[in-house]
Amino acid sequence: MPPADHFRELELLSDCGSCFGLCCVALPFAASADFAADKAAGDPCRNLREDFRCSIHERLRPSGYPGCTVFDCFGAGQKVSQVTFEGRSWRAAPETAGQMYAVFPVMRQLHELLWYLAEALSLEPARPVHAELRRALDETDRLTRQDAGTLEKYDVAPHRAAVNELLLRVSELVRSQEKGRGKDRRGADLIGARLRGADLRRANLRGAYLIGADLRGADLREADLIGADLRGANLAGADLTGAIFLTQAQLNAAAGDAATRIPPALTRPAHWSETAARPAPVRNARRPRRR
Repeated sequence: MPPADHFRELELLSDCGSCFGLCCVALPFAASADFAADKAAGDPCRNLREDFRCSIHERLRPSGYPGCTVFDCFGAGQKVSQVTFEGRSWRAAPETAGQMYAVFPVMRQLHELLWYLAEALSLEPARPVHAELRRALDETDRLTRQDAGTLEKYDVAPHRAAVNELLLRVSELVRSQEKGRGKDRRGADLIGARLRGADLRRANLRGAYLIGADLRGADLREADLIGADLRGANLAGADLTGAIFLTQAQLNAAAGDAATRIPPALTRPAHWSETAARPAPVRNARRPRRR
């Protein structure tokens, strides 16, 4: 089954119309290049309407909220809203608000794992571990369907670690095809790196810091990009065909153009121009904590 079908089947594609604006309420953000104002966790964003829609959705970037265009809950918002809390919103039932906000980030982590497992199951080189992947996917899906009290207290870390070990095996199988594995740059500090035209085919870029990197025309085919930080990276003309564990959020955080080749399950971001701008200077880039 193609990965896009897996994602739809598991409801991993965000449906904001079925969510109670949880990313706009539960999560905090600080005034920065990504957000125009501070907001504490649990406080509704000032742009959130009564119907849980964003009043500036069509102009988030020019309004100073590019961070909102990058965020992806992998469908966790609608799962919490419509399944865990059975369609009762935090506005209609204020007593549920705190618990709902606590459940949301847990659900998001589980849905992110579902995304990676679903993609892994679509990869032919990973067939030797498909049975294990299916068991891990079924167990993760089961975890998402627990009651709110259980989810609120659930520690995702041990399950994430077990799934990650399996995904590492998938990565090795995919990247060992043909002429063997590419470069190992796992967790590498490549902030602002000049990698124009670089041969990164089948490279291990798991958790690499590629903030503001110049990747114009780079060959990233079959590279493992799980957790790679692509904020402001210039992907104009780059080839990401077959790149594994790349998410829509990562693409949205980068710059690209009409010549950038992306996996078929993902969508070319609307803000990508025909020709990506030159990489912006990187000043005081802070590394996010890795899960």
